[in-house]
Amino acid sequence: MGAREEKYYLVRDDILPEAVLKTIEAKQLLEAGVVETVNEAVSKVGLSRSAYYKYKDGIFPFNAMMKQMIITISLQLEHRSGVLSRVLAFVAGKGGNILTINQTIPLQGVANLTLSIDTAGLTLTTTNFIDELQQLDGVRRAVMIGRG
Repeated sequence: MGAREEKYYLVRDDILPEAVLKTIEAKQLLEAGVVETVNEAVSKVGLSRSAYYKYKDGIFPFNAMMKQMIITISLQLEHRSGVLSRVLAFVAGKGGNILTINQTIPLQGVANLTLSIDTAGLTLTTTNFIDELQQLDGVRRAVMIGRG
């Protein structure tokens, strides 16, 4: 038998079972540091430990899932002073967090750069982010090659 494919659904909270909602509430208490243990969290929200453990790894707030987006961008940069610095400043200025940087040695005046960026804090859409990145002085090409 092959591995079971995971499926995800976007569901309004008012149709979720009470145990699922209380699991989310308990997880939020733990993450915020309001309580220190699972026992305290489930007691506070009125949930059994077994129900908490049944649901805890399978339920997440929608915004938490969206904030874990990582994109990989391939760029071609002109080999001039300050181009890489402008790219890095742009990413930081738009709320991106650079996770990895890989740059090749320039050949024929062009260096290839690959960036992995955590987009949780981006202040614009990834499409607009890449479009604006493409317009920076010294950037010849910017293409998203992966998302995860």
